Amino acid sequence: MTEQSTPAESAGPAGTPPGRTGLSPRKKQQISRIVQYVALVAVVVFLALRIEWGQLAENFAKPEVAAETLPDLFTVALKNTIIYSVGGFFFAFLLGLLFALMRMSSVRPYRWIAIAYIEIFRGLPALLIFLLILFLPLALPGFEVPGGTYGQGILGLTIVGSAYMAETLRAGLQAVPKGQMEAARSLGMSHARAMTTIVIPQAVRIVIPPTTNQFVSLLKDSSLVLFLGVSGDYVELTKFGNDMASTFANATPILVVGVTYLLVTIPLGYLASRLEKRQARGR
Repeated sequence: MTEQSTPAESAGPAGTPPGRTGLSPRKKQQISRIVQYVALVAVVVFLALRIEWGQLAENFAKPEVAAETLPDLFTVALKNTIIYSVGGFFFAFLLGLLFALMRMSSVRPYRWIAIAYIEIFRGLPALLIFLLILFLPLALPGFEVPGGTYGQGILGLTIVGSAYMAETLRAGLQAVPKGQMEAARSLGMSHARAMTTIVIPQAVRIVIPPTTNQFVSLLKDSSLVLFLGVSGDYVELTKFGNDMASTFANATPILVVGVTYLLVTIPLGYLASRLEKRQARGR
């Protein structure tokens, strides 16, 4: 006949309930953190030993190739990227505001048009929109986008950005207290004047952080301009980096272009984060 252990014997050390270890939650968290650090160090050491650093530097960080890209990188590629991005953002903001107001309109056809536009162009890939612009002259013979190559790039970014901007601005307009409009109307202002002088300015201040992020997104989407077949004085950063990499048979220009993007987008992302925090403290 086998002996059965008593509850006191089956309990863990120091009276720990059966089936449970004697480690406290804090101790478990410390052990888990140590394991994660050890795993991270192991991965870093493994990669450091496996990567051919000399070959990597030769193909991605060749100083003489980087030096060859610098003059035109700033005077042509970055300049064009800023032109495409700022132009696209400006018109996307105006068009987005129009569709945001239409989406909130009491006239049903306006709402239907705004909803259709927003849903279609938020659902389509940005690349497809640029390809549609490229083939637009085939569908409309004799039609030319004003501004030539710059106009085509700005048009693509306007369409891509305006659908998202419309929803952002609509949220901002709805965040303005209704009492603002009621107070303006009680002072004898028309609905249109109250919107343009009171509601819209407040809504714009509310959506400054998300619209800053929208600009960063458009800046990155400007790389799609290369699918319009731009060349020469109209190239943006990505096209420029690709052309230079092909010229030198080296990937250093791609790395240089990537660093240039980061020099622009990281400060803008930081600015958007600071604006969001400031806005949150002001509420």
